[in-house]
Amino acid sequence: MENEDLKGAESRLSPVVVITGCSSGIGRVTSRYLKERFCRVYPTARTDEEVEGLRAEGFEGALRLDVRRPEEIAAVIEEVLAKEGRIDVWFNNAGYGQLGAVEDLPTEALREQFETNLFGLHECTRQVLGVMRRQGHGKIIQHSSVLGLIALPMRGAYNASKYAVEGLTDTLRLELAGSDIHVSLLNTGPVTSRFRANAVETLKKIDIEGSRWRELYRAALEGRAKKVPFNLSPEAVAEKVYRIVLSDRPAPRYYITKATWLLGFAKRILSTRWLDRVLRRV
Repeated sequence: MENEDLKGAESRLSPVVVITGCSSGIGRVTSRYLKERFCRVYPTARTDEEVEGLRAEGFEGALRLDVRRPEEIAAVIEEVLAKEGRIDVWFNNAGYGQLGAVEDLPTEALREQFETNLFGLHECTRQVLGVMRRQGHGKIIQHSSVLGLIALPMRGAYNASKYAVEGLTDTLRLELAGSDIHVSLLNTGPVTSRFRANAVETLKKIDIEGSRWRELYRAALEGRAKKVPFNLSPEAVAEKVYRIVLSDRPAPRYYITKATWLLGFAKRILSTRWLDRVLRRV
């Protein structure tokens, strides 16, 4: 009993946190934020070059992880357990946004979107759940989006992947009832990162010139798209993650940015037709 108490105290004082998708933006900033607050952070990225960049920044525990590869997920878990003996928090942050109208979206592009945003997240969750079941505790953070609550035009693939994350996580939360394993969703709105720039790059998978939406695509490629309101820094996400890390009973869902609060509220009170009118203007 004494050993269990010591382990519990250690996990509260220096929780072990694994974060996917840390090459830049939210993942990297969150890793830095948690490390500064004495968490034992293991940031991951897809390429050796990105991992070396993290190590150069002082993250000795940085590891290579492409969430589409189950064997790499298993290797990361094995290495962290060998060094720490436990994983207290796993943050499924890796993801990207595929742009394009639904009618222009190649099925293969949709499949690729789901491979990272949903299937990779699911495989990470399944594998780390085994660890958390054995150790008797843990927290899993799923990075959803405001677009897991409402849909916006030209983002059908991303909308669909985040709606799927919501459904899978809501189900998992019900199944974890009675355990000391908690799962939380982050519904993040617009945050400063490379996310939008990377999303514009995905338009290369779209037949732009053959599309009725080609002017919108050209505007995005030329940087003439509308500015996004209510934008926050990545620290806004890092703060919520840290709150979950510290909490004995984290909330099932966290809204981040005013855009999420406003649109989430609109979905609850408006009819579908009225909500569509609002969303077409966003």
